[in-house]
Amino acid sequence: MELNPAELTPVINRLKRAQGQLAAVTRMLEEGRDCKDVVTQLAAVSKALDRAGFAIIATGLEQCIVQKDETMDRKDLEKLFLSLA
Repeated sequence: MELNPAELTPVINRLKRAQGQLAAVTRMLEEGRDCKDVVTQLAAVSKALDRAGFAIIATGLEQCIVQKDETMDRKDLEKLFLSLA
């Protein structure tokens, strides 16, 4: 299953923001920032990555349904979905 990059522009943007957030977490740790602030920022990164993953899977599921992708069966799709759980 190949995903159309044009359809995933919002996901790519979300991942770029998450990359910036993760860099901020690293900086915060290096600067000795408060644990609560670090964990809050890390939780935001985690949530952004989860949402990006779910959006990728949703796009893939839609593509499989619409285009009848024979390379992915239900078990493969379920495995992908559960990998984010």
